[in-house]
Amino acid sequence: MAALLCDPPSSWAVADIPTVITNLRNWVVGILAGLATLFLTFGGLRYLMAGGDPGEVEAAKRALKAAAIGYGLAVLAPVLVTVLQGIVGEGGGAE
Repeated sequence: MAALLCDPPSSWAVADIPTVITNLRNWVVGILAGLATLFLTFGGLRYLMAGGDPGEVEAAKRALKAAAIGYGLAVLAPVLVTVLQGIVGEGGGAE
């Protein structure tokens, strides 16, 4: 209850553009790696349970290919964000 009675902060924390872009990069890499791991797991399970069915084997291969693309994008995301930082400007420049 005491926390509700405290004074509000006198100034709000404002993040600069490079910090926001870095945080965005971290989120994107995490999401891509998580989804790629999910596709890798599903693809592996489908491949194991295909039982020689050519349709299921192809579906498993598509899932494994999607996982590989996801991991590739997760690896390339920091490079793309660095390029974006170069376009936007590193320090803002208006100070």
